[in-house]
Amino acid sequence: MTGYSAITDGQSLGGVGNMQPRRGRSPRVGGGNASMMSSNINLLNTIIGAGTLAMPSAMSHFGVMLGVILILWCGLTSAFGLYLQSRCSRYIDRGSSSFFALSQLTYPNAAVMFDAAIAIKCFGVGVSYMIIIGDLMPAVAESFGSAATGLAFLADRKFWITVFFLFFIIPLSFPKRLDSLKYTSVVALFSIGYLVILVVYHYANDEYPNKGDINVITWLGPIQALRSLPVVIFAYTCHQNMFSILNEIQDNSPGSIVGVISASIGSAASVYILVAITGYLTFGNNVVANIVSMYPVSISSTIAKAAIVILVTFSIPLQVHPCRASIDAVLRWRPNKAARSPASALAPGSQPLLPSTTASATVDNHGVPVLAMSELRFALITSFILILSYITALNVSSLDRVLAYVGSTGSTAISFILPGLFYYKISDPEGIHHQRLTKEDDDADYSDSSDIEEAPAAMHDSTASIRSVVSAVSSVRWCRKWRWDLEHLEHGLLRKLALALSVYGVCVMVVCLTMNTFFASS
Repeated sequence: MTGYSAITDGQSLGGVGNMQPRRGRSPRVGGGNASMMSSNINLLNTIIGAGTLAMPSAMSHFGVMLGVILILWCGLTSAFGLYLQSRCSRYIDRGSSSFFALSQLTYPNAAVMFDAAIAIKCFGVGVSYMIIIGDLMPAVAESFGSAATGLAFLADRKFWITVFFLFFIIPLSFPKRLDSLKYTSVVALFSIGYLVILVVYHYANDEYPNKGDINVITWLGPIQALRSLPVVIFAYTCHQNMFSILNEIQDNSPGSIVGVISASIGSAASVYILVAITGYLTFGNNVVANIVSMYPVSISSTIAKAAIVILVTFSIPLQVHPCRASIDAVLRWRPNKAARSPASALAPGSQPLLPSTTASATVDNHGVPVLAMSELRFALITSFILILSYITALNVSSLDRVLAYVGSTGSTAISFILPGLFYYKISDPEGIHHQRLTKEDDDADYSDSSDIEEAPAAMHDSTASIRSVVSAVSSVRWCRKWRWDLEHLEHGLLRKLALALSVYGVCVMVVCLTMNTFFASS
């Protein structure tokens, strides 16, 4: 790990009282070659998805003013969870950050919680995609004249879910390698971009006679609001891929990471607010969870519906793949298995950051060692996921209900609970990991101070030099009060905020699950 520096040209200040310059963390050696732009696009592509379709419906429960505040608040809390993940990655070797690696350093038995959260989220997203297919395909078929054929089943959502399940989803879900589907991100960005244009266009040019009431300040009550809160939380969930972004980005300095998080969350929030407001003002309180399904048959709406159907069809296998791996990991999990790692027997001075693994060990996108899965086990788990998803999609037609359950469970765990708990644990001032990180930083500071002592003495004899030093010290003191890369935050305060985020996640999970389970008909 490299040291810290407050001056970009390699020079630093010293010898002025006991004041030390605020340190700015430099990029560490290792990692990937991804630029900030590509990292921002990848993270944004992970964020924006099916949740966009349900934003106007969520806003109808809060009203315009509270809805905007809610979207911004959920974006802020999600961004803080991403920031905590970036802080946690400093305690792990460059390029090897993952939830699994953190669990080995903090709560070895919590790895099963992460796997369960990933499995729940991926399963729920896959079900929501099937529901979207059932919602949109009857309208697409109608635009091609299905009503004139007299075939009633062409307007049945269950028929289209079954067709796509048999001919597309099953064949695409069983291959072990899904490299050919990585290019669907281009289709995803096109579909979402076209959706935004469609919603704004219909708001500006169309007037619907059956538009419901519009609430600008008032809301529909706490029950309806709390039932919709997880939908917005779900829309921001991208934390399962954050460590991949951190491992692959070339410049992992605090400013670069905060820039990626801010740009991604800010862009997503802008899209959500735009779609939510224009979609809600178009249909009022009569808006449904899938806003695209409400637009009448036309060329523009048909293109949007078909593009989204294609997108979600090819995205379902991308959800089945990590869901299968997570379920397999949950089934293989045994208590205290990681705690009995041979690494725990090493001396404190020689203890590695992570339990030792062979050089040829294979890990998945989350840093979890991949164990060979037999063909029978692979087929059984995949079949279980697909059949359960298919049955759920046939019997649940409410997209917002599925998103609410996924947001209440998997999303809150990944976005709030785990990042907060992991950082609170690993940043313990009395812990070995924080002490090791602090020692490396102090060694870097000592090296910097040695370079300063070797500076020519003539500089201190010059009045102009003294004035420049005083000016620089004043600037550094001001920078300590505020830094846009958030390095000014005190360690103790950040730990308290991390714990508060975890408590907030638990409260959201309990309250929203209760509302969606026992007050679903309210």
